[in-house]
Amino acid sequence: MTAGARAKGLVTGWTDQSPVAGSAVMATGIISVGLHLTGHETLSLALLALAFLFWAGLAVDFVARLIGDRARWEAESYTPPALTSVAATCVLGTRCTALDWRALALVLLAASVVLWLVLLPSVLRHWRRGMTGGVFLVCVATQGLVVLAATLAPVLDAGWLAQVSLGVWCLGLVLYCAALAHFDYTNVRTGAGDQWVAGGALAISALAGAKLLAAGQLTGSLHGVVRVVTLVLLCLDLAWYAVLAVAEARWPRVRYDARRWATVFPLGMTSVATLSVSTAAKVGWLEGPGKVLLWIAVTVWCVVLAGMLRARSVPWAAGGSRAQGGLPTRTGDQDGP
Repeated sequence: MTAGARAKGLVTGWTDQSPVAGSAVMATGIISVGLHLTGHETLSLALLALAFLFWAGLAVDFVARLIGDRARWEAESYTPPALTSVAATCVLGTRCTALDWRALALVLLAASVVLWLVLLPSVLRHWRRGMTGGVFLVCVATQGLVVLAATLAPVLDAGWLAQVSLGVWCLGLVLYCAALAHFDYTNVRTGAGDQWVAGGALAISALAGAKLLAAGQLTGSLHGVVRVVTLVLLCLDLAWYAVLAVAEARWPRVRYDARRWATVFPLGMTSVATLSVSTAAKVGWLEGPGKVLLWIAVTVWCVVLAGMLRARSVPWAAGGSRAQGGLPTRTGDQDGP
C-alpha cells in the first residue's frame, strides 16, 4: 500500500464518519487555542491548519450528503453528534479572531448560527432519557456561539453582540441542566469517551463567561454575578474532570474509538477555560494549573491521533472494516459524538 493510497484511505474514512468526527475538529482546534494562549504559536498554527483540513473534509461531506443522500443526512441531523458541526466551526472562528482574520471569523459565526438554528430544534425533539455524554452537545454548541460572538464583540466594537451573547449564555446553562436530566450516569463507567462532554460543556460555559467578562460590556452587579457564576462553572468542571479521570483509572477503556476525540475536547477546553478565567476574572494563580492541564490535553491528543492512524492502517479497499475506526455499531451509540 503506497503512502498516497494510505492518505486517501485515511481522509475517506475520516469524512465518512461525519458528524461523529466533528469532535476531532473541536479537539484539535481548542488545543490550538490553548497553545496560542501559552505562547507556542508555531505549534498552534500547525494544529489550526490540521483542524481546518479536517473541517473542510467534513464540510464537503456534509454538503454531499445533504444533496446526494438526503435520507442519511436527515437521520443524522436529529442526533446530538450533528451539533459538533456548530461547535467545531465556532472553535475555528475563535482561533481566527486571535489572528485578526475578522472576515473569516464572521463568516464562520454566521454559518454556526444557521447550523445551530436548523439542528438544535431537531435534536431536542428527539431527546430521551438515558442518553450518553453526547446529550451535552446542546450546551456545547450553544456556548460555542457565545465564545465566538463575545470574542468578536470588542474586536468589532459591537457591544450589542456581547449583550445578545449574554442571553444565549443563559440559554446554554438551561440546556446543560436539561441535558443533565437526560444523561445516563452509568456512562461514567461504560462510556466510550463521550462521557467527558459532561465536563466539557461546563468548561466551555466557563470559557464563555470569561469571554463575556473580557468583552467589557458588563458593569456593576451584573459583572459581579457573571464573574461568580463563571468561577462556579469552572469549579464544577474541575470536579467532573476529577470524577471522570478516576473512572478512567478504575475502568480502563484503552481500545481506540472515534468517540475518544470527545475526551480530548473537554480536556483541552478545561485548560483553555482555566487560562481564560485566570485572566478575565483576575485569579492569577489559575494560570499554572491551566498550563499543566493543557499539556495533559496535548498528550492525550497525540495518543488518540496515534490510535486513529493505527485504526486506519488497513485499507478499506482490501476489506478493512469501518468498525475498526470506532464508528457507532449500535443504535444507542448515535447519542455520542
